[in-house]
Amino acid sequence: MLEALAHQQLKALLRLEGETRWPHHLTLSRLAARSLRRGDQTLVRLAPGSDPSWLLALLVPIALTDTGLALVVSEGLRQRLLQVELPRLEAAGLTLPCWEGPAAPPQARLWLLDHRQLVQAWRAQGLGARQLVIPEAENLELLLRSALGLVIENHDWEVLRRSLPAASTGLLGLHERLSRRIFAHPQGPVEQVGVSPEEEAPLRQLLALMEALPEPWPHWLACGGSDWVSWATVNPSLLRWQLHRQPLDPLAALAGLFADRGALLVGELPSGGRLGSPGNAGSRAGFRPQVEVALGDPPLQDPLPVFAPAGQPLPNSPHFAGHLLDQARRLVLGQEGLTLVLLDDDGLRRGLTSGLAAEFGSRVVHQDTAPDSNGVICASWGWWLDQQARLPAPCQVIACTLPLASLESPLTAAQVQALRQQGRDWFRELLLPEALGRLQRAVANLRRSGGRLAVLDGRMRRRGWGRQVMAALEPWVALPRLLPR
Repeated sequence: MLEALAHQQLKALLRLEGETRWPHHLTLSRLAARSLRRGDQTLVRLAPGSDPSWLLALLVPIALTDTGLALVVSEGLRQRLLQVELPRLEAAGLTLPCWEGPAAPPQARLWLLDHRQLVQAWRAQGLGARQLVIPEAENLELLLRSALGLVIENHDWEVLRRSLPAASTGLLGLHERLSRRIFAHPQGPVEQVGVSPEEEAPLRQLLALMEALPEPWPHWLACGGSDWVSWATVNPSLLRWQLHRQPLDPLAALAGLFADRGALLVGELPSGGRLGSPGNAGSRAGFRPQVEVALGDPPLQDPLPVFAPAGQPLPNSPHFAGHLLDQARRLVLGQEGLTLVLLDDDGLRRGLTSGLAAEFGSRVVHQDTAPDSNGVICASWGWWLDQQARLPAPCQVIACTLPLASLESPLTAAQVQALRQQGRDWFRELLLPEALGRLQRAVANLRRSGGRLAVLDGRMRRRGWGRQVMAALEPWVALPRLLPR
């Protein structure tokens, strides 16, 4: 039976390597083998910050099965798979031939593809009866949204104008009108400006009259409706902009992707998350797991020290920037290890970086992956989540603000508006769960290294939902005052 064989092979491989950094290798291997053998749908939830060696436990049963599979990975995971994990399997006598490319022959047992290729293969009915294996399930919606979306560059406007000389004058006029409206909008720190359907309507009406359009314009026309959102990213210094369009709910846009198909999803998903819950996007895409298992870390002996005093100002307070600089300066004093300062507001973060650099000199860097051993990295939450595997575990994390998505983002604003129209609690259904998941993943390594967390956002103590933030950090112990370490 596949489960027993995978168990034996993985156990021998781990014994050969002489290390077991993750406690659930054999459990995940048996779950994956069972799912592949039965062809059912399985969701495995990993603890935030799980050691990346868990991928080996997923690959061993994949190497042993004869079932046709499609393994969907991001570019970063693909590089790890090809450069680290496959050589480990080969050293243990296991081969895993991977077919790469936009299409695969039916006899190819394992098809390695990214999320954009997955969308293209599903639309072209090229997946056949292959089961889907998707690691990084916590980023599935984000990666599928990007794969489904499109970007209109200045070059695309020129190609369209040359292809339709009869409409050249009208296209120039529409482009100039859109440019004036976009640059007239106040630009937030994300340098994104929402583009409403009414602003796009004249261009849609003109292009709908044309018989043939160069790519990507037919795709742009097809991506219409209230389930999609458009925005422009602006470069004020060059007076140029790009037009983006993405679906609000990518799994709903791919309705039927998982229907009547075996699927194994593994990711750092919190319990009760969106995937697999009744009525959510994953369910509408056909993903209804028959097996759902959470593989948590063993209980920690020491709780996470958290400094979050009462009475801190709110992020919209005029005194907030000074509060951040004063508290961050006190927190950095006396630290011998790496300090991470997390703040999404770009302007406020750069000002804080300058203030700390004036105090601590070259120790302070901005989103740099080569800090000093006692350095201070000022970064956005997204940057840290992408780069933390390349950096040593910090001795402390300073969360200047909680990682709540900003309504200045056109995509977030459109998602919130859609939930409002349905009469739903957009904050507790969308913004808060996403923020808690990001917070847990961001501090997971800190918890294991015995560091401390400082939260300088006054909302954690002064808002009712702050109790959910504190519950997500359990186990933790309050630091009533700052003491040099």
